Amino acid sequence: MRTQTGVSRRGSGKPSRPHGIEQPDKSTKEATPAMTKQEGQAGILRGYAVLRDPLLNKGTAFSEAERDALGLRGLLPPNVATQDEQATRVIKNLRRLPTSLEKHIALTALHDRNETLFFRIVTDHPDEITPLIYTPTVGLACQEYGRIFQKPRGLFIGANDRGRVAKLLANWPYRDVAIIVVTDGERILGLGDLGANGMGIPVGKLALYTACAGIPPERCLPVMLDVGTNNEAFLNDPLYIGLKHKRLPREAYDELVEEFVTASCRAFPGVLIQFEDFANHNAFRLLDKYRDRICTFNDDIQGTAAVVLSGLFSSLRMTGGKLTDQKVLFLGAGEAATGIADLIVSAMSLQGLPRDEARRHCWLVDSRGLVVRGRTELASHKLAYAHEHALGGKGAAPDRDHRRGRRRGKLHRGHTARHGRDQRTADRVCALQSDIESRVHSRGGLFGNARPRALRVRESVRPGHAGRQDLRAAAGQQLLHFPRSRHGCHRLRREARHRRDVPRRGGCARCPGYAGRP
Repeated sequence: MRTQTGVSRRGSGKPSRPHGIEQPDKSTKEATPAMTKQEGQAGILRGYAVLRDPLLNKGTAFSEAERDALGLRGLLPPNVATQDEQATRVIKNLRRLPTSLEKHIALTALHDRNETLFFRIVTDHPDEITPLIYTPTVGLACQEYGRIFQKPRGLFIGANDRGRVAKLLANWPYRDVAIIVVTDGERILGLGDLGANGMGIPVGKLALYTACAGIPPERCLPVMLDVGTNNEAFLNDPLYIGLKHKRLPREAYDELVEEFVTASCRAFPGVLIQFEDFANHNAFRLLDKYRDRICTFNDDIQGTAAVVLSGLFSSLRMTGGKLTDQKVLFLGAGEAATGIADLIVSAMSLQGLPRDEARRHCWLVDSRGLVVRGRTELASHKLAYAHEHALGGKGAAPDRDHRRGRRRGKLHRGHTARHGRDQRTADRVCALQSDIESRVHSRGGLFGNARPRALRVRESVRPGHAGRQDLRAAAGQQLLHFPRSRHGCHRLRREARHRRDVPRRGGCARCPGYAGRP
């Protein structure tokens, strides 16, 4: 390989600088005593090669000495700007843009040309910027990924790359990778199968790791396993960037994942592999397969659970309660819900409660109702939380609220037919008398119009009221809110006209459309 233009040889196994850049020798440093750390990293890279590297580029913030040493004189405007001035320009221009998607595109462009300035913006304005680079905006950005695509970021491994994954990993220019966030795009947020368009999720997640945890960006590797998509809209979209065929069958899929995991651990010894947004039928079994072999975790199953459990411990410290005395109801029964339940069970067992008894403290509600013993269609990950229930399979008469709504014609067409099931679920949930409700589902209307009155009463604490955290903690409640429509929970206003189970104005306090009440 060429070394005279700044490309170093690989194979020593030692961590190298970004893009394999060589370090200057002592004579170079002595000849230019004013050379900064930035210039030392750049080594013999000069001119446009420095400006095109987002890890090295500082734009107009290069000093006079740096411009002379790196051959940038004349390639930049003559005025030397401070990073504060650059940040002010970026944030003012960003706030002029009318939509969150346009702001996301602008931030992505900044990320691609000047990472130092990008992370300065994120850390200076976290409440404003993080919803733009990750949820909820990233969901819409993934849906439009093929239309707003500008520059590749991360590594794309396709189904047609089986047998040569190690060569693809060798093409990655940074050798000291510490963490890989990988997805196959099958279950992106609550949006379903987005295929290769789901690459926005690993990129956004790793940007947060750098901004919030200080992990150097060159040590982060986003990966897309493009195994196809079953989304017909993308298969027929000429701008879709992924492979246009159905998803691989299970055997071929497992072979590709195994090759990727093996090659990654060899290319980057000690690397952490984070599985992100895999569908339920793959997420649980892949975690079980690799958790004892490599350094890995599934963010949807384990990451969410760690955050929720920490929130519960904080609430219980305020209320003086014990975790082993709590009964937890999960509105949802997917990766997040079962992951949280598993971790709560582990925590209860550490406090002296047998695991079987601890599981009986956790109840799940899925799209078909309360998860109880006797249901025949349950997925394997739900079986541990399918308990006997006092109401069994018996239904209950519609309550007064529902009869009143039905007489007034407030039900959606088709809701009448499913009302019996919805009402049975509502009655069973009310009978549980749970201490904690956790929303971890991506679809609305779990109870139709027969929403349990108990839940309506418990959620009467308005988010806009002062001290709501204390009130919720005192009530022993931990509420999670995930996007429940294809464009984020702030778009649910369109659905709320005829349904009581959906907030009429806005969703959660972080959503752009939030209006201060549930």
